[in-house]
Amino acid sequence: MSNDRAEILATDYPNTSAARIVIAAPASKIFDLLANPAAHQLFDGSGTIQSSISGPERLFLGAKFSMAMKIKVAYRIKNTVVAFEENRKITWCHLMKWTWCYELKDLGNGTTQVTESFDASHIPLIAKWWLAMTGAMEHNPKWMAKSLVRLKAICEA
Repeated sequence: MSNDRAEILATDYPNTSAARIVIAAPASKIFDLLANPAAHQLFDGSGTIQSSISGPERLFLGAKFSMAMKIKVAYRIKNTVVAFEENRKITWCHLMKWTWCYELKDLGNGTTQVTESFDASHIPLIAKWWLAMTGAMEHNPKWMAKSLVRLKAICEA
């Protein structure tokens, strides 16, 4: 079995963060979870996703889905899938214009490297205020690492 810890990656740009893990499962199995908005709460390491409110059972390019969230206050967020490559990459963004991205790389022998990244480098001023108020940039790397460890546990079970 591979390492159970996720690696927090150094990023070269402000307001970005990333983490990576190797999962002993095929990319298709992992991607199926990532492409199912109802499953996101299962591997959310931040504890901020309360539930999936609306959206398709399986995401696709241009798909919209809404989540009930809580970071200090409860709110709802509508996301749009802006990149989608089956079993390789899925990215979504919302009103504040930052993105969450999962990239999968088949390493052979039934293992997959998964990199999760957050990019808020080109966001409006109100979004910068939200990131500062919630402490997101300090928390995101740890939360992402926890999410990847949870995703690994589910996929290797």
